[in-house]
Amino acid sequence: MTTRSALAAPNPSGSRALGLAPSAEGCAGAEGSAGSVVAQSYARLRAAQRASPHPDYAARRELLASLAAAVRRRASDLIQAASLDFGGRSANTTKIGDLATTLRELDYMQRHLRAWMAPEKRRLALHFRPARGRVEYQPLGVVGVISPWNYPIRLALGPLAAALAAGNRVLLKPSELAPHSAACLKELLAQALPASQVEVLLGAETVAQELCALPLDHLFFTGSTRVGKHVMRAAAQRLTPVTLELGGKCPVVIHPSASLESAARRIVAGKLFNAGQTCMAPDHVWVHSSQRDELLAALRGQIQAQYPTLVDNPDYTAIISSDHMRRLSALVDDARTRGARVELVTRAGEVWPAASRKVAPTLIADVSDDMKLAEEEIFGPLLPVRTFESLDEVFARLSQQPSPLAAYYFDSDASRCREWLRRTRSGGACINDVVVHGLQDDLPFGGVGASGMGRYHGREGFLTFSNQRGVLYQTRRNWTELLIPPYGALGRRVIDWLSR
Repeated sequence: MTTRSALAAPNPSGSRALGLAPSAEGCAGAEGSAGSVVAQSYARLRAAQRASPHPDYAARRELLASLAAAVRRRASDLIQAASLDFGGRSANTTKIGDLATTLRELDYMQRHLRAWMAPEKRRLALHFRPARGRVEYQPLGVVGVISPWNYPIRLALGPLAAALAAGNRVLLKPSELAPHSAACLKELLAQALPASQVEVLLGAETVAQELCALPLDHLFFTGSTRVGKHVMRAAAQRLTPVTLELGGKCPVVIHPSASLESAARRIVAGKLFNAGQTCMAPDHVWVHSSQRDELLAALRGQIQAQYPTLVDNPDYTAIISSDHMRRLSALVDDARTRGARVELVTRAGEVWPAASRKVAPTLIADVSDDMKLAEEEIFGPLLPVRTFESLDEVFARLSQQPSPLAAYYFDSDASRCREWLRRTRSGGACINDVVVHGLQDDLPFGGVGASGMGRYHGREGFLTFSNQRGVLYQTRRNWTELLIPPYGALGRRVIDWLSR
């Protein structure tokens, strides 16, 4: 087997074919009249929102329950659609990464929705009493959700569910790179939810551009930093608030005292889940220079243990498109040209079909800062291993880089773990593990700086799609009457007291 065949096998269909919808109802129809389709969908939802601007608890909970039931009912169809989109995706990856996480969050929302919706009492200053203060949670109105291809169900239905829990109407634009999943979602949502609640827009970039230009009450985007900039720029024209869930180069740092075998097991599991096509997957690993070879051996052993075969292994997922394969191949070629040591971890004699879009797990040592894979988010099964002499060196390097979506640290010493958390910045973090913080219902998820803005999952999702309105309930008699001119002697004394 050659490096080329395992890393960048040609695909006759090309990536352009992946941008086509699987039926006439899909992308082609949407693109043909993008403006009118998007505008009409928005107008229908806006009219429905104005007719019923504040759905009650029972209505919202029924929507969430209906959505959960539909996902369970159509689970096999969603698994098949995702596999078709990827050209071979592990059913277990879809079950864990898309279905289980979506269903658990829907169940969690239903259990907690009543408490989230309840007005929250707030304390007022003494001189405003006996008035009362509350925070009341109001739906924003009509919101847009643009979801990516890498977890085509979870990253579409997660924000959608949060928006529904908050009482909104939703325009959902799934990724054109996962057309089978998008078409399946459109059908599922049409069956599960009223048309006056959610509309799904199938299509390519023109549809997304039209959506961003609408006078939405909020826009939620998950995807690359590059596209996120365009989304934010378009939303700014309407002063539309945005939530951006992006990515970045998520680092792993292993303290010399940590168990390399345990760290390698968890790093490989997180990195190769969905073949590295995960926004919070480990991007690269930092290890003490004296332990580099030992770590590489442990990583190699874990790859072979978790994926004894690759080409015919149903649990090893393919790359979404030929374009992404070529990008990964270019990163490896650039690193090799600049002196990196590249190792493809495959079973000897395994034959890679020319049409396969699977990429072999690849360990890359002797990485330097001038290599492209040291600068760009990898988003695939390539794992650079970098070395350090002291943790201060790692802290200095990380502080000079854009803040990633997640950061990971392996160490058994609690005080050093706290120090690491204090001296680094990322959207989320794990201590002695990777990725799994993003699967928790009660932990907020999102980026910081270049990796995004805003939070969702659980209550944070409800808050993101709610207007948190502060309300003061005034009484007939109150102290503020003394603050209205003309000021009497008592009023002046109160003002003097307040201004001390």
